[in-house]
Amino acid sequence: MTTKIQPKVIWVAALGGFVTLLSPMLVDHLTKWESGKARVLTVYPDKLAGNIPTVCNGITRHVTRTPIVVGERWTEEKCIVEEANALERVQRAVLACFKRLPPPSVLDMASSHAWNLGASATCGSGAMAAWNRGEWERGCQRISRGDDGTLVWSFTSRIDPATGKKVFTFVQGLANRRADETAKCGKDL
Repeated sequence: MTTKIQPKVIWVAALGGFVTLLSPMLVDHLTKWESGKARVLTVYPDKLAGNIPTVCNGITRHVTRTPIVVGERWTEEKCIVEEANALERVQRAVLACFKRLPPPSVLDMASSHAWNLGASATCGSGAMAAWNRGEWERGCQRISRGDDGTLVWSFTSRIDPATGKKVFTFVQGLANRRADETAKCGKDL
């Protein structure tokens, strides 16, 4: 039986209040969607992310400065330290995009979205625009669906070598993750 280890929670003053970084809800959510029941300790090429070397709960070169080499084995302790450092950076980047103090569940799920898609994508999203207008529920809905009800953020893209055009492919697992983020986002509203 393995012991579940969580990084230390960090409280940050922001926007006239306080927010929690590295919340247990967020860490558990990332574990669910990035690696299943336990962190992945051997670096693998993530096929959904264009074979980017990935380890632990979705650590890639996009969220850490630590070199990640396919086949390399990490320890649970290294994962915890690297995830905490990377997740704190991602959460601080997302937090800087809010114009209002977000409820904890909104910050957590905005952070999950950014962990998966990048802080710039989250900050430029329709969800962030709604949150910044104080439309918390609408922003949560826009994590997974556009205003017209169509699925968003549930596709991978690649350049078709024959045409040179970007081709999008629907991924049910991403749609499921977005739906879970939307549901959890509204928890504190």
